[in-house]
Amino acid sequence: MQRTVAITGAASGIGKATAELTEERGWRALRIDRNEGDVRVDLATVDGRRRMIEEIAAMGGGKLDAVIACAGVSPPAATAVPIVQVNYFGAIATLDGLRPLLALGSAARAVVISSWACIQAVEPALVDACLAGDEALAVKLTQELDSPHSYATSKAAVARWVRRNALEPDWLDAGILLNAIAPGMVATPMIQGIIDSPETRAEVEKFMPSPLRRDAQPREIAELLCWLASPASSMVVGQVIFADGGSELAVRGDTHW
Repeated sequence: MQRTVAITGAASGIGKATAELTEERGWRALRIDRNEGDVRVDLATVDGRRRMIEEIAAMGGGKLDAVIACAGVSPPAATAVPIVQVNYFGAIATLDGLRPLLALGSAARAVVISSWACIQAVEPALVDACLAGDEALAVKLTQELDSPHSYATSKAAVARWVRRNALEPDWLDAGILLNAIAPGMVATPMIQGIIDSPETRAEVEKFMPSPLRRDAQPREIAELLCWLASPASSMVVGQVIFADGGSELAVRGDTHW
């Protein structure tokens, strides 16, 4: 049976690989991105999120079988404010806004990308503002803090939101299984600057070891996303699955088993 899946960030990197893989499997992929795709919107803005929901609802005929929220930005390509607006508020608006369409779908699934970085140092007040849904405060705090931890904080907030909401009636009782994945280093345009700089790479590996001694390819992450978006993931609920080549294990060991 063909599934209809909405995918954000579908023009490049993990999102593009995921859209291609879903189509190879005979699914209908509705591609959402800022510059190209079926729906072209900026998820850093309230208007862009609203238009995305309206256009996807029309394209999907009022229902969806899966949502895969891949859109995200990271430094140095983005400033701290767009990071929290896209990575957290854009992602959550996607999941929450399309949830009514999922409730009418078949074997409904929702998956969002967190990051290995979610285990790093975060700004607690910013996490709290995100989880409270207070975007104005989150933006204000981000500007005031000028913190290097904005990316990790946005991804930690996403992971906590998934854990907080996956068992809620609006999700579980509606038959929608909600999960997240936490990739490590993935060879995408977003981290090309790190890949191309031996010095930067060496600094990253001081706090983010790479037991497999290589970066993931977008297709490898797409395989996990597609499985979680499929009917086969029927017993996976509220999980944040690390797909990082062992980086999280190398850092935290068995203390978080």
